[in-house]
Amino acid sequence: MIEQSRTGVTSYTTPTDREVVITRVVKAPRRLVFDAWTNPKHVPHWLLGPPGWSMPVCEIDLRPGGSWHYVWRKGDGSEMDMRGDYREVVPPERVVSTETWGPEWPETLNTVVFTEQNGLTTITLTVLYASKQVRDAALKTGMKEGMDHAFERLDELLAKPR
Repeated sequence: MIEQSRTGVTSYTTPTDREVVITRVVKAPRRLVFDAWTNPKHVPHWLLGPPGWSMPVCEIDLRPGGSWHYVWRKGDGSEMDMRGDYREVVPPERVVSTETWGPEWPETLNTVVFTEQNGLTTITLTVLYASKQVRDAALKTGMKEGMDHAFERLDELLAKPR
């Protein structure tokens, strides 16, 4: 059973040498969480890094074989570009996609699963890296802090009346 006390906390685990599993429980039904995760109308409002970042580009073609492209802009004007392709899309349960963000970072395979119980949704994102070294380097980039900020904004977005 999902406990209300677990909402608002993101956990990060490394179950294998090449994976990071990120888990967050949110107070919203799964269909709303899936929509916030996959709809370009919502993504730029929450999938941001630290304060001061924006997302001027958010393109999503949500279908197997479709692609996505995000560009983040930091407060100093520098940008980070990320893109990938969708391998599997099962609304409102699961999305599997690739992710690349620069030539120095090998492609990852990201699987996000949404499970609902008693009006709470557990988001489980598994990121599979090319090697342990790449995974460990990614964890040192500030990824966790950025994701924590993003999940806090997602909580705020999901709390707004629709």
